[in-house]
Amino acid sequence: MEKRPEQERIRIEKIKYLEDKGIRPFGQRYDRTANSKTIVEQYDSYTKEDLEQKEFNVKIAGRMIAKRRQGKIGFINILDKFGTIQCYISKEILGEDVYDVFIKSDIGDILGIEGSVMRTNTGQLTVRCKVFTHLSKAIKPLPEKFHGLQDVEEARRRRYVDLIVNDDSRRVAFMRPKIIRAIQHFFDNQGFVEVETPVLQPILGGAAARPFITHHNALDMPFYLRIATELPLKRLIVGGMEAVYEIGRLFRNEGVDSRHNPEFTTVEAYLAYSDMEGMMNLAENFFKSVALEVLGTTTVEFDGHTYDLSKFERIHMVDLIKRECGVDFWKQMSLDEAKALAKEHGIEVPAHFTGVGHIINAFFEKYGEEKLVEPTILYGHPLEISPLAKKNPDDPRFTDRFEIFMGGTEYGNAFTELNDPLDQMERFTRQLQERNLGNDEACEIDIDFVEALEYGMPPTGGIGIGIDRTIMLLTGKTNIRDVLLFPHNRNRN
Repeated sequence: MEKRPEQERIRIEKIKYLEDKGIRPFGQRYDRTANSKTIVEQYDSYTKEDLEQKEFNVKIAGRMIAKRRQGKIGFINILDKFGTIQCYISKEILGEDVYDVFIKSDIGDILGIEGSVMRTNTGQLTVRCKVFTHLSKAIKPLPEKFHGLQDVEEARRRRYVDLIVNDDSRRVAFMRPKIIRAIQHFFDNQGFVEVETPVLQPILGGAAARPFITHHNALDMPFYLRIATELPLKRLIVGGMEAVYEIGRLFRNEGVDSRHNPEFTTVEAYLAYSDMEGMMNLAENFFKSVALEVLGTTTVEFDGHTYDLSKFERIHMVDLIKRECGVDFWKQMSLDEAKALAKEHGIEVPAHFTGVGHIINAFFEKYGEEKLVEPTILYGHPLEISPLAKKNPDDPRFTDRFEIFMGGTEYGNAFTELNDPLDQMERFTRQLQERNLGNDEACEIDIDFVEALEYGMPPTGGIGIGIDRTIMLLTGKTNIRDVLLFPHNRNRN
């Protein structure tokens, strides 16, 4: 075993010191009556004289993150869930034995402090300690300045340390559940019902992505960790639940970068008797409502740009391509003509590009995607890349589908759901052909889902929104791993 640093060895020796004093080094239950937040809320309006005239007793607990001592008195800062509070420690009040325990305490130790609220001569709210309780010994010292590691990867690997020493990491950690609650409030208020669907799925479907594959021993069956919640949720629409949503963890066996993590969280929602336009309205209201509940404004600062989440532009994919590079895909053309345009514009055409729509999407990805800086709803995706969306009735080359973009990043995907089982089976078959031609993100044929559609699904609108990216937007974090408490990291080596 690697030899411990001297500071850790000294701290381990202090465990024996505490035991000899009859103190449990790793503590016991401690009933608090206050915290750093409630002390400020209840006593900030009191003057120094008010607090001296009437004794307000509190019991707090937390991690000691600062310690200053001079002779028979000392000050410490205690960090709890809400922030820090200063405590005044006096040998005269505690007595020699207990004061010696305080002297031997280390930064990082978890302590209980019982005493009265006071103000120092500089006016700072402080707890005058009357009872000092050691609760848990910290063997490893906290870094003096965590950012001094010069390694954000280390902060993500040791999130427990990051949360102790980094105020901004704590802010994001507590903001995330608030945003998720706001998302739930939004859908609940719209009449949706929150449901849960299986994470393990026997058929790959609901999105274009590479899966994680596992095996169920008792059933002797392969399963996928789900890449989407779409198909089970649409089965519930068939079953008559009419308006459902799920906040769920998804898994995609793909690259890791500032916007992608192998497991991530989305919300998917389906509304019977709605369509793409209904989902457009819902999407715009979603971002506006969640921002207002969490931030109190629809104006968001993110990565050096100001976004107004109450204003969305709506533009067709073909119009965007025409605007950005002059190619007009409204014109009818053969696959060979489209391939010639792709070659002319430096776009590769893989073997599974079997339709003009694949090339249209490639043009969008090269020339249009990064240009969608302001909040934008991009609609009119080609049929070939939208196996679960309904064809546009006026131009069946395209579907009634849209994506939400800000800052060149996709935040959501939605469409008028395909509810024709014959068309759905045909598209699944086409996806299977693409898979055989090398597209390992293509869906498999889900016979049970087609059978569900044969019982009749009402006209339906559906939407999926990335929660992690939404949290990035609302907290101002530009890397997805900074809004996940435990992101996946490469091996240190």
